[in-house]
Amino acid sequence: MLHIQKITPAMKETIRMFMCENWGSSLMVSRGKGHQLEELPGFVALSDDRIIGIITYEVTGNMCEIVSLDSFEERKGIGTKLVDCVLQVAEEERCRQVWLITTNDNMNALRFYQKRNFVMTNLYVNAVEEARKIKKEIPRIGYDNIPILHEIQLEYRLVK
Repeated sequence: MLHIQKITPAMKETIRMFMCENWGSSLMVSRGKGHQLEELPGFVALSDDRIIGIITYEVTGNMCEIVSLDSFEERKGIGTKLVDCVLQVAEEERCRQVWLITTNDNMNALRFYQKRNFVMTNLYVNAVEEARKIKKEIPRIGYDNIPILHEIQLEYRLVK
């Protein structure tokens, strides 16, 4: 049975190891800023005490950034439930919008977020070259053998 809960301090090391296994590091870079994922607030999706999804976010002023989202059992609604948890936090924190960065090769993320009313707002051409200066583990080739070059920003507006 699926259970979603806030990330607790006791989970930090597990999250760090999980991210290192899946992303080569627990460091995520967006818009030139490095984020240590295990230090961020977030939620985990658990099934039989096994992590099957993780989302991390950061609230700054009236903006909330989804820094990472990982679902390890796709097409079961796990990612949607995790995003909904962050949207609820953002509303409670009176944020105006929730935003995130993905890369040009990540068609699954672009499809996923747009189906949930996120809108592409910015293309940062060649931004991944700058990100690689912070996180050297970012590969040059991504999904479907597409070169990873650009950051794409998506936003979900909470205030009309």
